Amino acid sequence: MKPLASDLWITEAPLRFFGLEVGARMTVVRLPDGKLWLHSPIAATAALVREVKALGPVSWLVAPNRLHHLFVGEWQRTIPDAAIHVAPGLDAKRPDLPIAGVLGDAPEPAWKDVLDQVLLAGFPFANEVVFFHRPSATLIATDLAFNVGASSPALTRLAFRLAGTYGELSPTLVERLLVRDRAAFRGSLERILAWPFERVIVAHGDVCEQGGREQLVRGYAWLLEEGGA
Repeated sequence: MKPLASDLWITEAPLRFFGLEVGARMTVVRLPDGKLWLHSPIAATAALVREVKALGPVSWLVAPNRLHHLFVGEWQRTIPDAAIHVAPGLDAKRPDLPIAGVLGDAPEPAWKDVLDQVLLAGFPFANEVVFFHRPSATLIATDLAFNVGASSPALTRLAFRLAGTYGELSPTLVERLLVRDRAAFRGSLERILAWPFERVIVAHGDVCEQGGREQLVRGYAWLLEEGGA
């Protein structure tokens, strides 16, 4: 586990996307009562479970979009008291999970004092919910953007260079093509950009420690400019 700020950690695991190694990242937030909130869980290896439990009791397992859910069941079987909250659509896609709640625009009472959230409208392929960790001014996302840089493998770097999205927070071409309601998506994005964040945690690529908001504005200029932003 790598600490990023007080009560905020990340950890990574390998993951291939369209044949490219892009990695996957889990975020852990410790709430004021000491309970842990796990975002986009990766594989629940014995070593990782021990590391996480050393930080506090795990109370919430969050599957923040329709793609980032594969290991939630592993964690729940290991920590059966943890409540599972999922992106819209996962409740139907994963009937095997004991789901406690479906995420939306309003944060759950248990974490509303620390975390805010926005459901990205108009993007039903993912139905991603993006979070803002107020104490550290950190945006916590999954596929809202990738941030492929020098730490990525050579083939991945080459592919993202050719796509024009290397070295900065930016959505992939796949995401652009799968947005179904651009106006609705833009409205959600504008709400996210209203948060005062600098750091951005994404599931794939590097964490952006500074200037994250400005990078997202540039990465989404193609959409924001349609609305006069």
